[in-house]
Amino acid sequence: MELNELFHLENKTAIVTGGGRGLGEQMANALGDAGANIVVCSRNHEACERVSSSLTGRGIKSLAIECDITKEEDIQKVINETLDKFGSIDILINNSGTSWVAPVLELPADKWDKVMNVNLKGMFLFSQAAAKVMQKQGSGKIINISSVTGMRGTHSAILDAVAYSTSKGAVISLTKDLAVKLAPSGIQVNAIAPGFFPTKITKELEKSGSVIQKNIPAGRFGNEDDLKGTAVFLSSKASDYVTGQVLVVDGGMTVSL
Repeated sequence: MELNELFHLENKTAIVTGGGRGLGEQMANALGDAGANIVVCSRNHEACERVSSSLTGRGIKSLAIECDITKEEDIQKVINETLDKFGSIDILINNSGTSWVAPVLELPADKWDKVMNVNLKGMFLFSQAAAKVMQKQGSGKIINISSVTGMRGTHSAILDAVAYSTSKGAVISLTKDLAVKLAPSGIQVNAIAPGFFPTKITKELEKSGSVIQKNIPAGRFGNEDDLKGTAVFLSSKASDYVTGQVLVVDGGMTVSL
């Protein structure tokens, strides 16, 4: 097979949760440019429509759907509409996420539950629904967005969000277990662990940005292109023998300390 064919996503359909902004938008654009049909979904329908319209304007087939990933009926609506429009679900990027910043001894229990419901339960429910379709197809790619904060402790001076960090660590465990269980069905499940990228969730980093950058060997935060290649690789045939892995994209931060 030619190298270009390994990375091309022509005739593939991808669902990107939380695709209306930030890292989700970046990955939706990357997969669209690689040839995939793109379904963008999140609770913010207007943001999804904006991304979808931009994709369509570049000749990429796309669909925007409002979805709360903590609700199984919303997830199933996305699954059904995607199949009706495109006929398959080949790639799922579980990117939707939320956070709550508070000192560890003051975090309210309901905020812990909110973060876990979105970042972990919602991810599992969407993976479960998509995998049922992928199993029938005999192939599929599931990419879960974790974080470097889920791989080790984070000093409160940098990010005081214990529920977020805990959920992202659990995403890594979920990824590995799903990978083992779904491999016989031809489904690869991997995770991306981004470092510090300026997004809505990481707005708090503005206060400690200079401190963080001193600990990043690359000397900068992630930019609007830094996840694109990783997302395309894990979505394509180039990664057919890669499953249960966590690909860290952090400018060397986690290996420098």
